[in-house]
Amino acid sequence: MDGLDGKRVLLTGGLGSLGRAQAEALAGAGAAVTILERPDIEDGAARAKALGAEFLPCDLNDLAAASETVRGQPGFDILINNAALIINRPYDAFSLAEYEDQIRVNSSAAYALSKVCAEHMKAKGWGRIVNFTSVTLKGMIDGYVPYIASKGAMLGLTVSLARELGRHGITVNAVAPGAVVSEAEARVFADKAGEYADWVIEQQALKERVEPEHVAALVRFLVSDHAARITGQNIGIDGGWMGGHAPGT
Repeated sequence: MDGLDGKRVLLTGGLGSLGRAQAEALAGAGAAVTILERPDIEDGAARAKALGAEFLPCDLNDLAAASETVRGQPGFDILINNAALIINRPYDAFSLAEYEDQIRVNSSAAYALSKVCAEHMKAKGWGRIVNFTSVTLKGMIDGYVPYIASKGAMLGLTVSLARELGRHGITVNAVAPGAVVSEAEARVFADKAGEYADWVIEQQALKERVEPEHVAALVRFLVSDHAARITGQNIGIDGGWMGGHAPGT
């Protein structure tokens, strides 16, 4: 048993490829999943319902408003900070505002929502927080300076929150996906999809692609009773990534 039946989950960015797989896995385990997504996303409520989840429209660009929106909900037992912006561009082609946008959505939002959700978790003496870092923290990939910087911040947030919240029965861990088959991947590498797929397999020790369902299974484990003594960890799920420059970078 996972111990997830009836647990309330807040999942940010839950309508992307990785988010959908997580929503389905957690709802399938009996959790009550709320997907936090942009208010302008098309058919958000209907798409969330199809996954067995509720829809909470919220813009993570406004962290004060996002915090108040989440505070107005019934408390959450589990927070999954999955939402992220990812843009491929040389570092000096990003404006300061664009850099700050990725830091805010990709890592500052996790801090803001963790503060709110931890209030309920501490009162119950139980909670789970899962953050998303990235295989890009291993280096060897050009064109993602703001994104990688934001994921470095997520790693620091994970280990420091794990220390501070552990005394309240709350675990905080990070998942570091590798190159996952996803809509974001297809968009970023649209002009060299075949070359990119071959390069990914070359970098991995395992010669099969990582799929969203693999990531969802790891997240489900980390929020379950099976992982009750695991905290402050950054767990890679990247097929045994060996490094190397991406095609065209």
